[in-house]
Amino acid sequence: MKFINRQLLEYGLDPTWAHYLSGVLMILFIALICIVANFITKKVIIKIITRIVTKTKYQWDNMLLERKVFRRLSHIVPAIIIHRFSTTFPNYEHLIQMGANTYIIIVSLMVLSGILNAINDMYQTYEVSKTRPIKGYIQVVKIIVITFGVILIIANLMGKSPLLLLSGIGALSAVLMLIFKDSLLGLVAGVQLTSNDMVRVGDWIEMPKYGADGDVIDISLVTVKVQNFDKTITTIPSYAMISDSFINWRGMQSSGGRRIKRSLFIDTASISFCTEEMIEKFKQIQLLSNYITNREQEIAEYNIKHEINRDNPVNGRALTNIGVFRAYISNYLQQHSGINQNMTLMVRQLAPTEHGLPLEIYAFTNDVRWAVYETTQADIFDHLFAVAQEFGLRLFQNPSGHDVKTILTEAKEDGITSEEENVKINKSYAN
Repeated sequence: MKFINRQLLEYGLDPTWAHYLSGVLMILFIALICIVANFITKKVIIKIITRIVTKTKYQWDNMLLERKVFRRLSHIVPAIIIHRFSTTFPNYEHLIQMGANTYIIIVSLMVLSGILNAINDMYQTYEVSKTRPIKGYIQVVKIIVITFGVILIIANLMGKSPLLLLSGIGALSAVLMLIFKDSLLGLVAGVQLTSNDMVRVGDWIEMPKYGADGDVIDISLVTVKVQNFDKTITTIPSYAMISDSFINWRGMQSSGGRRIKRSLFIDTASISFCTEEMIEKFKQIQLLSNYITNREQEIAEYNIKHEINRDNPVNGRALTNIGVFRAYISNYLQQHSGINQNMTLMVRQLAPTEHGLPLEIYAFTNDVRWAVYETTQADIFDHLFAVAQEFGLRLFQNPSGHDVKTILTEAKEDGITSEEENVKINKSYAN
């Protein structure tokens, strides 16, 4: 700057104007150096680094490149040049250095943030990341780094030691806890979720309180993101996964079987003892032929042993159509290709209700995929609804408008009076 000022004075320029003009020229010179240095760094050095990185067999350097760590690092070069030339302006040296230091700290924080993001990206390439995500811990480190960065910036602007600010941070702990309440709760919740293996990325969870029913796509410090089956995204606070209950379907998915638990409601008025004709008919059903033969022999031996008079069907033991139907369903499920035979399989009666006798099918499919599961379940009940009448059983269903219309039509055809019609309709509803 003195050289420039001297040259301007030699040209006969006024000393005052020479002083200001030399300052302006010096600023332009520094700016030109910064632009050239930044151009060389980004257009030459960064391109060379990019070529080297893309040719290596390692993935971590690609992650750093994708997170623009090297590009962010290049921004420090102009700041270092400005800091170096700050002595050129003695009156403003302190302010220039303070501004350059602040800029360097900010750029350094951006570089560290990019490095932490690259570490998380690299970790997610491993299978263990689905069971032990570290995104929450990365975010905690970011908060700590940013906090210290802000302290350094404040200390630099105030011209004080950072230790003085750190010593007084205890007084601000209550305020910081209030500001970072969700982050602290999320950190604790994240540690519990990870250590107890409560939820993983890819798990199907159900949390009705938050309207979540789908797959976990992200676990962070503060939130857990769930992509519902309708493709909407539900965001759940991490600490809510600890304080509230939710269903994780991972156990079902890993077990290899999905439960079927559905009932057929049998009209109790259609339940009866089996007649000889019915037994002979049932023997023609392949899934029942051995069962009927064995049960007939067992019942006959029991009745003979106890000298039971079978002239009345109430005495002794006898086959019932509901019992035979239950045996048929059990054998049918045991032969079904879509049912997992290594898991619980049973057909049971539940307590009778006003809708009839519930005959519950409790079994597991051998494919946990939703579409396959629903298809298998529908195929089974399609068959059972159609075959129930072959056993002399009626499935319960509340009378519809069509049923009432049919009754009225039949009543008119039979010449039944209005009062008799009402009695017939009431009997139909009672049944």
